[in-house]
Amino acid sequence: MKKIFYLATLLVTHIFFGQVSISPYPFDVNQQITISVNLGQSQCNSIPISANKVYMHAGIGNDTNAWGYSVVGNWGLDNGVGLMTNQGNGVWSITLTPSTYFNLNTTQQNAATKMGLVFRNASGSQEMKNPPSCQDFIYNVGNFQVTLLSHTVNTSYLINSGSDVNIVAQNTGGNATYSLTANNSPVSCSNTVTNFFTCSDTNITSNKTYVLSATIGATTITKQFNVIVIPNVVNAMMPTGLVDGINYDEFDPTKVTLVLNAPAKDFIYVAGNFNNWQPTTAHLMKKDPTTGKYWLELTNLTPSADYAYQYWICDNTNRPANSPAIVKTADPFSTLVLSPYDDSEIINLGVYPGLPTYNLIAAGQEREVTYFKTGETPYAWSTSSQNFTKPSKKDLVIYEVLVRDFDTNRTYQDLINKINHFKNLGINAIQLMPVMEFEGNESWGYNTVYHLALDKRYGPPNKLKEFVDLCHQNGIAVILDVALNHVFGRSPLVRMWMQDADNDGWGDSVPTTTENPYINQYAKHSYSVGSDLNHFNEPNNLTNTYVVRTLQQWIQEFKIDGFRWDLTKGFTNQCSAGDDACTNGYRSDRVAKMKWYADKQWEFDPNSYVIFEHLGVGGSATEEAEWAAYNANGNTKGIMYWKKMTDNYASLLKGNFTDVSGVTNTNNRCIGYAESHDEERILYKAINEAGQTQNDLPKALKRMQTLGSVFFLVPGPKMIWHFSELGWNNSLWQCSNGAVSYSSPDCKLDTKPQPQWTSPWQTDTNRQDVYSTFSKLIKLRTTENVFENGQHQWDLTTTGKPRLSVWNATTPQSTLSYVLALTNFSDTDYFPAVGFPYTGTWYNLMDNTPVVVTNVNMQVQIEAGGFRVYGNQPLAALNQNGFESDNPLVLYPNPTRTSFYLSQDVAQVEIYTISGQLVKTYNNVIAQNELPIEFLENGVYFVKIKTSDGLVETKKLIKE
Repeated sequence: MKKIFYLATLLVTHIFFGQVSISPYPFDVNQQITISVNLGQSQCNSIPISANKVYMHAGIGNDTNAWGYSVVGNWGLDNGVGLMTNQGNGVWSITLTPSTYFNLNTTQQNAATKMGLVFRNASGSQEMKNPPSCQDFIYNVGNFQVTLLSHTVNTSYLINSGSDVNIVAQNTGGNATYSLTANNSPVSCSNTVTNFFTCSDTNITSNKTYVLSATIGATTITKQFNVIVIPNVVNAMMPTGLVDGINYDEFDPTKVTLVLNAPAKDFIYVAGNFNNWQPTTAHLMKKDPTTGKYWLELTNLTPSADYAYQYWICDNTNRPANSPAIVKTADPFSTLVLSPYDDSEIINLGVYPGLPTYNLIAAGQEREVTYFKTGETPYAWSTSSQNFTKPSKKDLVIYEVLVRDFDTNRTYQDLINKINHFKNLGINAIQLMPVMEFEGNESWGYNTVYHLALDKRYGPPNKLKEFVDLCHQNGIAVILDVALNHVFGRSPLVRMWMQDADNDGWGDSVPTTTENPYINQYAKHSYSVGSDLNHFNEPNNLTNTYVVRTLQQWIQEFKIDGFRWDLTKGFTNQCSAGDDACTNGYRSDRVAKMKWYADKQWEFDPNSYVIFEHLGVGGSATEEAEWAAYNANGNTKGIMYWKKMTDNYASLLKGNFTDVSGVTNTNNRCIGYAESHDEERILYKAINEAGQTQNDLPKALKRMQTLGSVFFLVPGPKMIWHFSELGWNNSLWQCSNGAVSYSSPDCKLDTKPQPQWTSPWQTDTNRQDVYSTFSKLIKLRTTENVFENGQHQWDLTTTGKPRLSVWNATTPQSTLSYVLALTNFSDTDYFPAVGFPYTGTWYNLMDNTPVVVTNVNMQVQIEAGGFRVYGNQPLAALNQNGFESDNPLVLYPNPTRTSFYLSQDVAQVEIYTISGQLVKTYNNVIAQNELPIEFLENGVYFVKIKTSDGLVETKKLIKE
């Protein structure tokens, strides 16, 4: 028998909701329909009338989830899937038959009851949704329709014990046969064959789930709602040692205890698959008379079984206007949630093996549920992770990465597969953009919903742990970006105290009531994002508890080495939205609160990295200096902060005068960077803006190597944004269709292409040279003590030719104690007087080529766009980049008068004078082929030899 679950509407031949119309309406799943949208809609619409393409993102499902059976559309891709036809005057349409368009099987066709629609531009950066709540457009599927008049479908109602429940419904299409059940038991009703149904269930003393069925022919439609009897809450002391969320029993895997702090709420039920999502008083949470917290012990659980639950949070007395009496939500302290919105795509992608299916574990439910399992075997951490020693703050070279855009599969496994890329590059820390549960599956992660839960799109928890473990085995720390300034609308911290005037189940434009102990109704700073967390709600500061538990979860469970705190200017309650002057000034509450949070982080791990994205100006810059000095003890304490130098380094690439000295600070706490996820790519700027490198990618890539010498070698922590090391030159604002757009649409958040692991990038010598040079500079920077304990000085007097000196001794030493970096960001060769501190043998530290210095002001030649790094001692680390000893490279004869030969094929041979001047280059040299040198004067030369795979060896050559 065909079953349909949906909300009914009036029977018409054409329906128009707002600016969306469907014709004919109602319609059957096998009937052709035309869907039209008018972009003139003013609310909940950012697509302009002038849009050149409009896509329909559509899904079909049942009453529980209108997208549950099938989704058609690839958000952000301009690939024709869901492309509508322009009818003129801002009207677009598409004609389809749902059963074929959504590729439904017979079972799905019979059960389909709802269709969801969202409209977007080609890049997905602009969208149109249903006003006024700005949720998805949802439409009924089917000609035979039933309207439940007395109750709202899939809604719960509070009643007093002993009350009656009256059910009223009507249908179209003729008389239907009705039946009613409560908790799966029939309810006796008199008029069961009718088109207008009424029935009463009397003297209700327990919670009930009502299901009304109406049948015409082979088609049955069902409607469901719940009534919850207002109970007498039991006051009982909560066992000691419990924390908010799930408490596992150390000795008994058949038991867990749930704890929820929900001020101003009257009572709470726990619904889950352990009670078939029909809680009775046995699953009514007790209330601790001292703390006011609600708690419940779940028993008789099966170890290793899949469990899920929701809180049904009820408010009956002194309830604020527009606040729902019942809110269903997952646990705010969830460590893993299942979602009816996101999980089907994750399962289809296969990125989270074994993920329980929401519709099986939480059949008939809506919104996220908390998942848990008892008796699990803990992850077996390696000794390297258990005893990991973090790199010192001053030595940090951080690689910032967005998992979503790192490789094709967009998972932790992609990072694991590329561990050699990180290791060979030499970075000693990886900073992941937020990986906590966020809304949707395509995101940068800053729209966080559950801060303690791992988002499932990138893989299961053990894959992240495997990645962290592997990093630790290779000497690499892992830092998490965390957005603890705000939460988004699906968060229980919003929903538990939500305002929902239109009763659509989502928060209003002001999403929360004044009762909310976690969230400010209005942001208390000028950088409002999502719902502003209130970190100052004393004396029972629940937000502080939530934040500290978040830190504890990631440090203790995942062995995370530190956090980059996003948008720390938002951690104040002293300002208001739009007040930039206040927000950017010195805020005493913010300074104290962030010190307190740093102390809490260090309680869990005394060496944990605390990094603030503050980008201070004026008074807020004073805050950064104060934080940097807080609890500072060498490199073990002190708060680090971001220091943006994007425009400076982009200007340097172009050959302009610029001051890059601000990339570090004497406190060694500012993390200097030329690129981050928030800034335009400097190579894109160099190639597309006016300057010497405009429209010249090879020149810009060469200069990128030179830039590294006056970036990585500057003392203090540094950071690069992923693929800087490969010379990424596409705009950060590149749209999914390849265009670049900064507004209307703003494509910054668009999913980016993946050219970096394929040809020609993998065979592009210019890009590989950037990687090789960065690698050498990073290893020099992180392995030599002179950068840890030395002084440094800039010479910026000559435009386009900045010079950096780093030293801890100005006299001859047996260790590397003096380093000079000279650069030439110009189009002509440069012959600077070096200014060595003393004469003797110095070395080009990029290849250990010796340079005999007889005059401290001797001149050297630096080719256009090139650089030199000189040190008073060679680097043992670079010697390891030579050829394998079991297949030695031989240069012969030596000494020689006219020419020499090599015993192997090599990619390049360069001949230098002892002063470091390049005098001859041979490319693609074949073994035993003659290399003439008759033109050279007699004397000593150095020959730098590079293989096709980038290995370098330097040999001395004597010309007679």
